Amino acid sequence: MDAIIYVLVAFAGISLITSMIMIAIITYTSVLERTKEIGVLKALGARKRDITRVFDAETTILGFGSGILGVLIAWLLTFPANIILEKITGLSGVAALNLMHGVILILISTALTVLGGHVPARMAAKKDAAIALRSE
Repeated sequence: MDAIIYVLVAFAGISLITSMIMIAIITYTSVLERTKEIGVLKALGARKRDITRVFDAETTILGFGSGILGVLIAWLLTFPANIILEKITGLSGVAALNLMHGVILILISTALTVLGGHVPARMAAKKDAAIALRSE
């Protein structure tokens, strides 16, 4: 039984790393598409820290929203899972989502999203205002 748990934890870890990489790619794409906006912000006096905070806020909102959506879907799936498991095994209430675990999952989702999006946010902050304004 322990071997199965270790394999599942390994798969979950791989999926978390993959999702962090994908979030970094999506944020990097957003940085590339909004180069002119970054140039305007810098021309108006925004500091590197302000630009970084804009992208960090976006990734925080994205991570928090996706965490809530994931926990909500998992909670809703416990109802049909319990019905199926009760018919197959005779056990009731096997699938459950503890409130504290749900909150922890939302916090982990938010933290991983912020970590994945911070590097592209720093790249956006380092862009030169004049070059960013000339880009199309």
